[in-house]
Amino acid sequence: MRRLAARRLARTSAATAVALLLAAGCTSSGGHRKPAPSATGAHPGSASSSAGESGSTGIAQRAPRRSVTILGSGDVLIHPQLWQQAHADARAEGRPGYDFGPMYASIAPDVRRADVAICEMETPLAPRGGPFVGWPNFSAPPQVLTALKGVGYRSCTTASNHTLDQGYTGLHRTLDDLDAAGLRHTGSARSAAEAARPLIITTASGVRVGQLAYSFNFNGHEPAAGQAWEANLIDVPAILAAAHRLKRAGADVVVLSMHWGVEYDHLATAEQRTQAHQLLASKDIDLILGDHAHVVQPAERIHGKWVFYCMGNQISRHADPIAESREGVMPMITFTEGGHHRFRVSSAVAIPTWMQDDPALRLIDLPRSLAGTSLPAARRSEQQAAHQAIVGYLDAYGARHDGLIVR
Repeated sequence: MRRLAARRLARTSAATAVALLLAAGCTSSGGHRKPAPSATGAHPGSASSSAGESGSTGIAQRAPRRSVTILGSGDVLIHPQLWQQAHADARAEGRPGYDFGPMYASIAPDVRRADVAICEMETPLAPRGGPFVGWPNFSAPPQVLTALKGVGYRSCTTASNHTLDQGYTGLHRTLDDLDAAGLRHTGSARSAAEAARPLIITTASGVRVGQLAYSFNFNGHEPAAGQAWEANLIDVPAILAAAHRLKRAGADVVVLSMHWGVEYDHLATAEQRTQAHQLLASKDIDLILGDHAHVVQPAERIHGKWVFYCMGNQISRHADPIAESREGVMPMITFTEGGHHRFRVSSAVAIPTWMQDDPALRLIDLPRSLAGTSLPAARRSEQQAAHQAIVGYLDAYGARHDGLIVR
C-alpha cells in the first residue's frame, strides 16, 4: 500500500513539473512566449548578455549607442606671406619646397579628436612648382594639403567665391590634388557624374556622415556653358533636394557648408538667418558650417540643431591684417544615436583660434595656449583679448544659453 501511494505521489510530482515547464515556455494560445524584458529593455540570453556567456540567468546589456564628433574650421586662405613662411619653415629643416606643418601643429590634438574633421579650402591650388598667386585670383601651393592631412582632416569643401579663380583647369587640378592627398571633397566637380555622386564618410563605429557645400557666388567667374555642375551655387530648394538624396543614400548625419554673408560683418544677414531656418527645418540637414566673412559670426540653435554663421579665417595673412581677421573658431559637434536610429546633437563645443603674426606665422589653439604657464605677458594679453572677443561674437544670438560650450 505504501509502495502504491509512493508511486502515485511520484507520478503526480512529475506531471506537475511537466505542466510547470510547459507553462513557462508557452502562452495560453499555444504560441511561444517571449522572455520578459530586463530593466534595460534587452532580453536575457541575448548575444550581449553576460549571463548567456556564463550559462546563468542575468540581465542583458543594451548595445552601446553610437556617436560621431564632427569638427569644422574657417577659411584656408593662402596669402603670399603664408607660403613665404612655409618656405622658410622647410628651409629651416634643411629641405626645399614648402612646409605648412609647423603652421598647423597647434591644432592637431583638436582635429584628431574628431571622427570627421572638415576643412574649407577657399582657394584653387596651383601646380606644385607654381607660379603662386594671391588676391584677387588665387592659385595657392598644394603643399598645404600635406599639413591638413597630417593633422587629421578627412575632407575639404571647395565651394567658395574663389572656386573658379583659375577656371575649370584650376578647379580640376585642385580636386586632383585633394584626391592625391587622400582628402575627400565636395562643392565643385570635374564632371556631371562626379557632381551627382554623394560624399559620405563612414566612421570606425559605422556612422555615415554626408557632406554638402555651396557658395553665394563666384566673383563674376562663371562655369562653362552647359557645365553648371562645376561649382555649387546656393539655392535652398536644390540644397534640400540634395540633402534628401544624401539621407536616402544612407547618411546618418548631413553637414552643410555655406559660403555666404557679408565680409567683415560680425552679424549674420537677414538672408543668412532666413536660409538657416529654412534649411534646418528639414529633417535631412543636421548642421550648418558657415564661411566667407573672414571674421567670426554668431552660432545659433534652430530646431535643436546648430548653425555657425561664419567660423572666421583659419589661416590667412591679409595685406592689412586686423585683429578680427586673425580670429577663428573650430566647432566640435557630437551627435548621438537615439530611437529609430536618429542622430541628435548631444554636445556642442567651440574652440577659438588665433593667427599669430610674429615671430612666425602660426595658427594658435587659444584655450591650450592660454592654459600654458610660459606665455609672455604681452602675448597673453593679446590672446586673452582675442578669446574674449570670439566668445562675444559667438554668443550674440544666445548660443551659450542654448548649450554651446566655448573653451
